[in-house]
Amino acid sequence: MAPTKKILRALAGEVLDTPPIWMMRQAGRYLPEYRATRAEAGDFLSLCYNSDLAAEVTLQPIRRYGFDAAILFADILLVPQALGADLWFVTGEGPRLSTITEQADFDKLKPATDIHDTLNPIYETVRILSRELPSETTLIGFAGAPWTVATYMIAGRGTPDQGPAHALREENTVLFEALMDRITEATIDYLSMQIEAGAEVVKIFDSWAGSLKGEAFTKYALEPCRIITEALKARHPDIPVIGFPREAGPAYEGFAKATGVDCVALDNSVDPLWAAAHMQKDGCVQGNLASSHMVTGGQALIDDARKIVSAFSKGPHIFNLGHGITPDADPENVQLMIDTVREKSVVA
Repeated sequence: MAPTKKILRALAGEVLDTPPIWMMRQAGRYLPEYRATRAEAGDFLSLCYNSDLAAEVTLQPIRRYGFDAAILFADILLVPQALGADLWFVTGEGPRLSTITEQADFDKLKPATDIHDTLNPIYETVRILSRELPSETTLIGFAGAPWTVATYMIAGRGTPDQGPAHALREENTVLFEALMDRITEATIDYLSMQIEAGAEVVKIFDSWAGSLKGEAFTKYALEPCRIITEALKARHPDIPVIGFPREAGPAYEGFAKATGVDCVALDNSVDPLWAAAHMQKDGCVQGNLASSHMVTGGQALIDDARKIVSAFSKGPHIFNLGHGITPDADPENVQLMIDTVREKSVVA
């Protein structure tokens, strides 16, 4: 049966008159209702693991804006925590983890099959959402890609250049690849359980893929994405997969064919006309308005959104930002973006 939800139609290769739209980090700190719910939860991790509250913040931007998809509210670092890493968040600074820098650290991790006791609340959030979302709204599950997750597990935090992870992969390749394999196995099981709970699409976020170059990109960004996608499609043949190798540059071309993903999400450094010419022949693309427009708004937002819609109008396209919306964004600018894409009462 052909899909009826707009995002599923685009992912199946259909060219739509108006692209479906959702937004990375659409449930987040720019919304006052999110901030209120997070305060109720007490802290970020408590919010992630409280299924009712996590479902509530996932639903908030759907109620406010009517996006075509909701993305599960969780965090990519829940997988390392489920594998046995210590995880905490420092206010104003972000996540901190215990580090994997030598074999003894790796040996303390759990097998990939032992993650589900920790992650069961996430699957319950998906089940709640699959019941409560509007019938026309697609539910997207997600996980971090192995390389991006590994960078945090090795450094114990986010880093500007992913230097500690690059050092480990060069100096102790055996340990690095063992960690990558463990994350890959866990990610397959994690996403598969999200699908069984009701996710209709899954997305693999490789936020730091751009720091991998040449053969390293192929080996540690492209190949894990291919393995995960192939395994998921063997278990769930009808579930589309979106890949996001952020800042891949020229390596975006051919990524869909090489990995088997149904759609490639683009960061905002990619020219839409280039992507239309080089990528839409292989399937759906997603993106790629600069998230800074959600802060500044105005005519520049309207103009750039229209350029993106026009550039991708001859192929399957899901409208999105090129990265997540930032906490300083103005909710009114989000509405302006949606109205522009849907051509509703926007003054040129």
